[in-house]
Amino acid sequence: MNLTVAAMQYCASDNSAATLAHIKPLIAKAARTARLICLPEAATFLAASRAQLAERAEWEDNSASQKKLAALARQHNVWLLAGSLFLRRRQDHKLVNRSVLFAPDGQVIANYDKIHMFDANVGDGQHYCESDSFAAGATPVIADLGGIKLGMSICYDLRFAHLYRQLARDGAHILTVPAAFTAVSGAAHWHVLLRARAIETGCYVIAPAQCGIHSDGRQTYGHALIISPWGEILAEADDGDGVITAT
Repeated sequence: MNLTVAAMQYCASDNSAATLAHIKPLIAKAARTARLICLPEAATFLAASRAQLAERAEWEDNSASQKKLAALARQHNVWLLAGSLFLRRRQDHKLVNRSVLFAPDGQVIANYDKIHMFDANVGDGQHYCESDSFAAGATPVIADLGGIKLGMSICYDLRFAHLYRQLARDGAHILTVPAAFTAVSGAAHWHVLLRARAIETGCYVIAPAQCGIHSDGRQTYGHALIISPWGEILAEADDGDGVITAT
């Protein structure tokens, strides 16, 4: 079975409505050829501060961004992966970094909460401690796209090979790695880690990416990639906004 996929690359602002307006034509462009469209981590916004994150994170059961993305999936009749949304759980009011997969009818068919928190110093003058703001997930997730099994992950998960081994053992054909990799760590490790995950699992890898300088001063690496199970780069984005596709 063949599936044409698209990975998107752009620079999310700190405002969900503005980012959604910016990426709407990119989604329309991708939908001309792709049946599965993948957005990066922080698909709708990257906050300028921890306080702004707490203020602008949406409730998981009443997310305006999720509703708008569901409508876009329906409009274009595509599978649409929101690489991650920053959502607040109703049960305990904690934030999660959640990847959401919409079916062509707009229904959510899978949610994955990022397991491995980005608590790191990568040498760019900033200290990242995702666990200060988010609750970590605990469960690997595989979604069924009409017979094609998709294993879900997010960004920093990429460094933990055992997760992808488990997804492959559970039957994944495609692995998604939506990301907002920093420029420093991306230049050092992005290509080699993604190619390694493809080779060691025998899966295709789709890695949509944030690219540019964000409101919090973070510079993300870009270079959205689609990689074959042989480790071959099938498509790679240039700098700036972009849509890459492969079958």
